[in-house]
Amino acid sequence: MIETSNPNLFTPVQLGSLRLEHRVIMAPLTRSRSIQPDSVPGDLMRTYYEQRASEGGLIISEATNISLTSRGWLGAPGLYSDEQVKGWQAITAAVKAKGGRMVAQLWHTGRSSHTAMTGGAQPVTASVNESYWKNPDHLVSIPGGWAESSPHRALTVAEIAEIVQDYRKAAERALDAGFEAVELHAANGYLMDQFLQDGSNHRTDQYGGSLENRFRFLSEVLNALISVCDSDRVAVRLGPGGTWNGISDSDPAALFSYVAEQLNQFDLAYLHLIEPRVGGSITTHPEKGTAAAQQLRPIFKGKLISAGGFEPETAETAIEEGLVDAVAFGRYFVSNPDLVHRIREHLPLSEYDRDTFYTFDARGYTDYPAYDAVLVA
Repeated sequence: MIETSNPNLFTPVQLGSLRLEHRVIMAPLTRSRSIQPDSVPGDLMRTYYEQRASEGGLIISEATNISLTSRGWLGAPGLYSDEQVKGWQAITAAVKAKGGRMVAQLWHTGRSSHTAMTGGAQPVTASVNESYWKNPDHLVSIPGGWAESSPHRALTVAEIAEIVQDYRKAAERALDAGFEAVELHAANGYLMDQFLQDGSNHRTDQYGGSLENRFRFLSEVLNALISVCDSDRVAVRLGPGGTWNGISDSDPAALFSYVAEQLNQFDLAYLHLIEPRVGGSITTHPEKGTAAAQQLRPIFKGKLISAGGFEPETAETAIEEGLVDAVAFGRYFVSNPDLVHRIREHLPLSEYDRDTFYTFDARGYTDYPAYDAVLVA
């Protein structure tokens, strides 16, 4: 047994098919460093993930687009071409060589997009909301800088079925790329969240109105993913109570309680929650604490991961109290490539530079030194 000031963080845990030796998980972090214009993971991304891999640890990939028309963020990688798969293969191999495990997070940005990113196709969503694309606060990253999102349109039922198949194909490519599981991104106001929440879903067909209908799209995608990966290699990420990307619901407590209850039938590897105290990469409501985990822990019967605003000490407490089974760290993994070692040994953590979160080169990406390297210098 490793002696540590955070003993619960450094006990093994089984997440579906994934056996982990510790519970410090690297959260999915959009960092904009894939090779453009084809969204191919390259050598810079391989170095970044390799630096952050740990023996028996889990890395959840940055949000990864399932198709050209799902894109909404310049520099985000994809899983819809052979070249992208080849790029990811180099990354997953490097992580495995250090004893780590890796999950692919699958992403469709929906209305949070621009025609410059979709090959000219109009962004799609559950229902049209003109106030969204006309809001200067809803910006997307495109060639040339940040821009307001393009006008979107509502998906037809036939098109929803096509996107379900895009997710299935992306899961197949994820396995080909060497990922051991997939995580469905259903949070932060992107397409899956746009169907779940009634602030963005005003449909009157089988995909709108009741909680059952709004959950239908997510359920269909999960069944498609499970047909490829088996349920113990499929996970979901939710953002209960979050407001990122202009998302909202008239009764979020009822909605996410229902979703968590329904997810029990899928026997997932885990459910990954974003705490509502964070919005994107910023802590906006610290007073909300671990509200999402507290709400859904009694409902969801499987393994629970929580992310958003955790410190090593608060993560340790959350696991000790049985609130979560593991904690995903984001910003600290940006500036501490050896975060697992630092937490285990109770070493000081390096500060991150927020100005380089979404830039396009090595600065603020692969140039943060490990603690031992700082001592040598």
